[in-house]
Amino acid sequence: MEIGDFARYKNTGTIGKVVDKYVESGVEWIELDNQLVYRSDFLENSSENEYKATSVKDRATGLSLEQIEQMKDELMKAERHAFATGGGGG
Repeated sequence: MEIGDFARYKNTGTIGKVVDKYVESGVEWIELDNQLVYRSDFLENSSENEYKATSVKDRATGLSLEQIEQMKDELMKAERHAFATGGGGG
């Protein structure tokens, strides 16, 4: 994969354009235009047509306030669960 190519992250299907690549500790890393860096062995070739077909939202950076609030709520629930005792002795 070269800079300017299109790639798909195998785990989520995220498609992006390769903007940088480098090798660190013997591992090839590739940065896509979503500002995330992936191990090259977790990427597969994609096409410009597939890239354009993905929504702009999929490539947007940052989180909405609603997404942040949802994550906060989920974290609070997980923390309460982690500190609960099995016997109900609180």
